[in-house]
Amino acid sequence: MKKILYIALVALCAACTPPATEESKVFLTEESAQELIAEGTILTLQEFKDTYMTEKGNFLSDTSLYRTRATKDGINYLFSIDTISKSEKPIYIRGRITTDDQGGNFYKSLCIQQIVDGKQQALRVSVDMGSANGLYQMGQEILIRVDGLAIGRYANQPQLCMPSYNNNIYANNYEQKIGWAPGRIPAAIFKAHTYCIGLPDMNKLVYDELNIKDFTSILNLQEARNWDGKLVRLKNVHYTGYYFTTSGTAKCTTGNPEDDTNANVFAPTTTNIGYPQTRIIEDASGNKTGISSSEYAKFAHFYLPGADQNGIDNCKNYVGDVEGILGFYNDNAKYDPAYDDWSITIRDLDDLQLKDANGQLWPRVEYKK
Repeated sequence: MKKILYIALVALCAACTPPATEESKVFLTEESAQELIAEGTILTLQEFKDTYMTEKGNFLSDTSLYRTRATKDGINYLFSIDTISKSEKPIYIRGRITTDDQGGNFYKSLCIQQIVDGKQQALRVSVDMGSANGLYQMGQEILIRVDGLAIGRYANQPQLCMPSYNNNIYANNYEQKIGWAPGRIPAAIFKAHTYCIGLPDMNKLVYDELNIKDFTSILNLQEARNWDGKLVRLKNVHYTGYYFTTSGTAKCTTGNPEDDTNANVFAPTTTNIGYPQTRIIEDASGNKTGISSSEYAKFAHFYLPGADQNGIDNCKNYVGDVEGILGFYNDNAKYDPAYDDWSITIRDLDDLQLKDANGQLWPRVEYKK
């Protein structure tokens, strides 16, 4: 298990906790939300990123060094932290939650979306809270006071966060990972900064319908940040039964996912390393991207759509829509992003509406010894 030491400076912690609020201000009507906002400043998600997220961050110093993987050239930073000082005039963002943790694939994290002039903006929120969906449900709109918190990038993915120090000397390539990076906001602090507006309404979630080529053709780190975290829908795609390797792709195997790291399920064991795993989907034009899952997800050991104990030959026969959170994850400063930096993280198996030629939904079958 990672030894993550969350260090919040005394001044920062004192600054980031607003006064206790009345219950009536935790669950807001739109009218009461507007009254609260009128006391401060409201930013769109994009305005928030543009205003407070700098390339290098304001946290880096001789005594608070980022991990060595943070940058390759000293110009582009994949890891960064910008702290936001507590303000007398509150600074707010608002958005609707697009994720849940019931499937186990969004551990201690949320994504929110905001529709501005008909277009989706998105942001990840890192929260040290188990079963966050119990309070912050998918479809729930929230208002967050961001002054006193931080915004940063973890593997080029922008997120609302707090500074976190990693001292895990037992991790793979640990010498590249020790140092400061964006970390989770403690649960009590997040609750003190966050208000729910109205009731959850999943019907108000907006999906950007994309072709795979729409995002895999993006080769710019800065542009990728504006796409990361969006709720998307890909149409007419199918699983290939392959996964990405460091040199290309390889065919999934039929072994036991408890010890076969390449098994034809969503996420076999990583032998306790814990990285998200991708299984490749493809569209009719042959464009490919990955579907990302955690080995700790409830569906980790379910066979891929069309796969079974005999292999992956039937995967191509289940075609349809895939929904989830678009992600661009680059943690090693390659600066030559290819399609394998992009992936879709599904929330649960309902995000896969893949059917055979007879209109039958793919069978959900879990691996059994």
